[in-house]
Amino acid sequence: MEYNTVREKITLAEYGRHIKRIVDNCIKIEDREHRNRTAHEIIELMGQLNPHLRNVEDFRHKLWDHLFMISEFKLDVDSPYPKTTKSQIIEKPEPLEYPQTKIRHRHYGKNVAALVSKAVEVEDPEKRLAFAQCIGNYMKLTYVNWNKENTNDEIIKNDLNIISKGELSLSVEDNISELSRANRQSNINQNNNNGKRQFNQNRNNNQNRNNQNRNNNNQNRNNNNNNGFRKQYNNNKNRNNDIQKGQ
Repeated sequence: MEYNTVREKITLAEYGRHIKRIVDNCIKIEDREHRNRTAHEIIELMGQLNPHLRNVEDFRHKLWDHLFMISEFKLDVDSPYPKTTKSQIIEKPEPLEYPQTKIRHRHYGKNVAALVSKAVEVEDPEKRLAFAQCIGNYMKLTYVNWNKENTNDEIIKNDLNIISKGELSLSVEDNISELSRANRQSNINQNNNNGKRQFNQNRNNNQNRNNQNRNNNNQNRNNNNNNGFRKQYNNNKNRNNDIQKGQ
């Protein structure tokens, strides 16, 4: 038995060894016109083996690039697209430049530092206080996500003062959880949802109660009808008995 570990390595394993053998045979064809026809047939076969590529933009261009890669760039055919070279494949992209900014409170993220720097530039005291309130609310949300526990508002206020270097501050009376308009609106929406839920529950309870009363009335009506029929039957029976005794 021959294992894949001792076989020749293939460039693109998703196409299998059969495609590799067909491509190798195509390379050996001397007639260029015949070789071109065979290459187009191989492209059609590769497209059938990988139908997910049809959803990719310019998927046929991608198939032709794969064909040259499978042939190790030895296949000489007329491609409808620019022929990919080996140097383009092995060429390494330039490394990405990562930001080197240092953040003292990393659990708040870089956005908080950017917001603080913008809020400090505001000259209007009322607008600056509104900025501080919104930033404090956002800082508490990020702190809870990082710490997974309820935190004291004094910690957030102290960190805001440190990050802004004393330019932004919140008073002791400020409740961070109720500062932003979004939280107030969410509380209003939550109360409305609770009211709607209670209203729907009461309506369902009333409907169930009405249905139960209707069923009870129908049951009582049926019982009364049965009692009337039974009483009439007994009277008729007693009358017949009296007539037979008189005879």
